[in-house]
Amino acid sequence: MSAYAALAEPHRRQILDLLRVGERAAGELVDNLGLSQPGVSKHLKVLREAGLVVVRAEGKHRFYALAPEPLAEVDQWLQPYRMYWSSRLDGLEQHLKENP
Repeated sequence: MSAYAALAEPHRRQILDLLRVGERAAGELVDNLGLSQPGVSKHLKVLREAGLVVVRAEGKHRFYALAPEPLAEVDQWLQPYRMYWSSRLDGLEQHLKENP
């Protein structure tokens, strides 16, 4: 699955948001998301396969962290859209200044 397809699902985006502050145990992700453990595991598997997260085993526990490379690819893809919206917002700002 591509990073784009993985990011389409809201729970997976929530997982990435939680991992933005640092590595987290799988159980902590379950507690924060309010999903079942199998549900979170399915989302983590998709994120791993898309290369968006990495896992580290420590005994029986699994710890997940962001993998920044695929996010950089998404960021590059979004750049033209940011430029588009920036110019549109600049035009709106100019219009509001001229027409208070």
